Amino acid sequence: MIPDMSLSDLPALNAALNATSFVLLILGYRFIRRKKIAAHRACMVGALISSALFLTSYLIYHFHHPTTKFTGTGIARPIYFAILISHVTLAAVIVPLVIVTARRAFRRNFVKHARIARITFPIWVYVSITGIVVYVMLYQIYPPG
Repeated sequence: MIPDMSLSDLPALNAALNATSFVLLILGYRFIRRKKIAAHRACMVGALISSALFLTSYLIYHFHHPTTKFTGTGIARPIYFAILISHVTLAAVIVPLVIVTARRAFRRNFVKHARIARITFPIWVYVSITGIVVYVMLYQIYPPG
């Protein structure tokens, strides 16, 4: 049974989906380093699914909700905006990288897959973890008025 959710629940869901992606990415990396291909594949498909669910939820939220103003002051402001700007910029970059990386794996072109995965992985991890940091700063530490 799916619990009733409101629009205001989506930022927390988005943070949870980012956390899920982060954990699965780290596990997937550890599995491939140990040559556990099936476990790596399962984790990476899970990360792909949780990231796709995140993107869907994020777009739904921002289609229906205006931008949330950051209420922090002092040193927190430039820290927040530095994290946010790098997060948003790399989030735009990561989408096509993930698509190309996954497509190469699904087509079993593992040499090219591994080559681009070395670029995709750290950016995807960074976007996932900074998504959580942005959520915590925006909704938990400095909640909107």
